[in-house]
Amino acid sequence: MPTPKLTVSAIFFTVTMLVMYACEDDKSLNTGDPANLIVEVEIADDKSGRVYIQAWADHAIEFQLRIGSATSEPVETNITGTFEYTFIQPGNFELDIRAYGSSGRFLRQVVPVTIVIGQDVPPHQGYTTPMHYEGWELVWHDEFEGNSINADNWVFEIGDGCPQLCGWGNNELQYYREQNAWVEDGVLTIEARRENFGGRQFTSTRMKTQGKQSFRYGRIDIRALLPAGQGIWPALWMLGNDITTVGWPRCGEIDIMEMIGGNGRENTVHGTLHWHLNGHVHAGGSYTLPTGTFGSEYHVFSIIWNQNRITWYVNDIQFYQIDITPSHMTEFHQEFFFLFNVAVGGNWPGSPDATTVFPQQMRVDYVRVFQQL
Repeated sequence: MPTPKLTVSAIFFTVTMLVMYACEDDKSLNTGDPANLIVEVEIADDKSGRVYIQAWADHAIEFQLRIGSATSEPVETNITGTFEYTFIQPGNFELDIRAYGSSGRFLRQVVPVTIVIGQDVPPHQGYTTPMHYEGWELVWHDEFEGNSINADNWVFEIGDGCPQLCGWGNNELQYYREQNAWVEDGVLTIEARRENFGGRQFTSTRMKTQGKQSFRYGRIDIRALLPAGQGIWPALWMLGNDITTVGWPRCGEIDIMEMIGGNGRENTVHGTLHWHLNGHVHAGGSYTLPTGTFGSEYHVFSIIWNQNRITWYVNDIQFYQIDITPSHMTEFHQEFFFLFNVAVGGNWPGSPDATTVFPQQMRVDYVRVFQQL
């Protein structure tokens, strides 16, 4: 096997601890003991799950690679210290590298790694919708061109919701920051990270068009690539403009798309309405892909909203519709603004666990609003 090229981004570890099979008197130490173990680890940046390992040690006659616990069996043994291993599942793992000397004693280094499986998806891959529909006018859109988020369209919500609404009303775990969102190559990226900030262990972004852009009725198309992982909760949604005066849920909420990550749920999205009727009520439906996940390519999440009903679509496939003419649903006959966010944890998805890989990204290619002529 050829020795893989190691980049400057590799992780370097040095070990001075000597691990023995059995306790012996210091006077009987053998000169065949290994010494000065050095380990370099490189994770392939193509999301293939491949890991390259190179180990060196003085007086070593054999090297072993184990994955996981100290009692696991070696996955490979050789005399070169060169290993290439491919993970088939994403997650957080430990590489256990050992160097043995002729004395039978060994040095050991445990290296934690985070594995991301899957390929970067280019914006042209997946379903798309047109800029023009017969009988409709494009009244507003953001194609996320240039190199910055358009301040004429978007503002950011910062923090963890405290003190008024800690956890944003859902016991979410993230702290929202503006720095977790950016525009590049015609795509908006919102990134959830595992990092300590503001008293929270995770950060992400929640951005909205409140006070900038709002609409009543129309066809809305949002083309997006979704993240994955237990506890990851991306959403593309809307709230009524009067939320500042009447509060939630009296303002009404239109969830164009929500996805709950983990446990095989990345192939299903949900569309839901929330409103007030002697308290909070909601109704909605879901759509499950026939194959793949919503992170394998871009999909278009749409609603068609008029004075009579709201209808949900994925890739122009209808999956739910609700009548909004009843007198107790007046919330849905006013202007609404957009919100885009990736939450971490919360009542619905549950918390991240050892299988959750960070960072996770939701990418949005465009949002378009059409109204009938």
